[in-house]
Amino acid sequence: MTISYKDRAAQLSLPGQIFINGKRVDAASGKVFDNINPGTGQVMNQVAEGDLEDVNRAVENARQTFESGVWSEIAPKDRKRILIRFADLMMEHKEELALLETLDVGKPISDSLAVDVPSSANCIRWHGEACDKVYDEVAPTGPGAFGTITREPIGVIAAVVPWNFPLLMTCWKLGPALAAGNSVVLKPAEQTPLSAIRLAELAVEAGLPEGVFNVVPGFGPTAGKALGMHMDVDCLAFTGSGEVGKLFLQYSGQSNMKRVWLECGGKTPNVVFADCLDLKKAAEAAAIGIFYNQGEVCTAASRLIVQDTIKDQFLEEVLKVTETMQPGDPLDPDTTMGAMVEEKHMNRVLEYIEIGKSEGAKLRCGGERVLLNQGGYYIAPTIFDQVKNSMRIAQEEIFGPVLSTITFKDADEAVAIANDSIYGLAACLWTGDVNKAIGISRRLKAGNMWINCWDGGDMTMPFGGYKQSGNGRDKSLHALDKYTEIKATWFDLS
Repeated sequence: MTISYKDRAAQLSLPGQIFINGKRVDAASGKVFDNINPGTGQVMNQVAEGDLEDVNRAVENARQTFESGVWSEIAPKDRKRILIRFADLMMEHKEELALLETLDVGKPISDSLAVDVPSSANCIRWHGEACDKVYDEVAPTGPGAFGTITREPIGVIAAVVPWNFPLLMTCWKLGPALAAGNSVVLKPAEQTPLSAIRLAELAVEAGLPEGVFNVVPGFGPTAGKALGMHMDVDCLAFTGSGEVGKLFLQYSGQSNMKRVWLECGGKTPNVVFADCLDLKKAAEAAAIGIFYNQGEVCTAASRLIVQDTIKDQFLEEVLKVTETMQPGDPLDPDTTMGAMVEEKHMNRVLEYIEIGKSEGAKLRCGGERVLLNQGGYYIAPTIFDQVKNSMRIAQEEIFGPVLSTITFKDADEAVAIANDSIYGLAACLWTGDVNKAIGISRRLKAGNMWINCWDGGDMTMPFGGYKQSGNGRDKSLHALDKYTEIKATWFDLS
């Protein structure tokens, strides 16, 4: 008899302790907090509430481990071997990690199995493979000198990650930080601590020395601030809201001027021209681009900017696709949309829907909470038409399944609307004219530009944004720039 994912989830042992120096430990205060399943609204387990003392312990341990050289000074080929084994173990525990992710986030189990875990393991493997393939440089000097440019690990890295893709965002930071030889202290979002704790155990099992990777679950104003203010944290990498990102910049200035790398969301314009070669493909991408992961995606294509001559026809196609993407039980493999991560966030999204109505936008579908009998936090996919780009629903990051449809007449107006945002993380462009595609893509202010697709790219492509979407880049070899010092050494041979 086939066992359902719900039954398998019920059999899981859920991790809930802090992980320091290769061991699970309780919070120094003894405090715990409830971890809620967003699919049911029920408490799953209790998690240790780390705070200043726990952060101090984790950072001290990470520093001692870094200075000992057990990871920072070993040969790149040995780092590679361990990181690849780490990735292998992640895939061996694929179902367990996927269930932990779905239970914590509320995302469909099919997505956790097909996307989140494999992509996370691939990130660790990719950076592991890069360990012994990234060369230092020799400067072009005359015969009287010899100059080298070398990369060195920074030291102790703090990583603070969000709740929408907790495993993947952890690995985007962990992969290059470990490949460079650093030690890491991770604070997962308080809503989604499970996969991070389990991941740390798998890392030790793979051969990562104890103390190189530590996890302190807790809350932003305590554990997060403690990392941001810590005098012995050399670098902090954060993915999350702009509001919190700005706090980390302040903490850096108030402490040791630690470098701070930020990825702080977006309001992706999805620009569709009348000369798009495949409107049905574009319509499917428009729906998936906003309703995938319940719209809890920093690159969600939340602004559908469509040429006026095809807007009505195109929006009807998007509505057809939307009908197939209704919320359901996250542990059902047929579900394509799950639950919002927590009640507070669900209510925030519902407030934005009411704001859209009050601003005069036309509600075409959705707009309400659904599946109340399941006890979880579900919102129907929501589409607004007749939206002006000045409206709050078009300017502010809702981080939910809410699409704003805006029309334009020509290319100049499309570019003006797309760029009229404080964000610049990603942009999509649909056209059959290659000259238009190249020309407009150069004018759009976004770190990630997708032509005739949404969310294109792989580990070879850097990821990051312009403007208030942040700084620095995840993925690709460019990610190593965040976690290494560049040392210039000059030998006088005269």
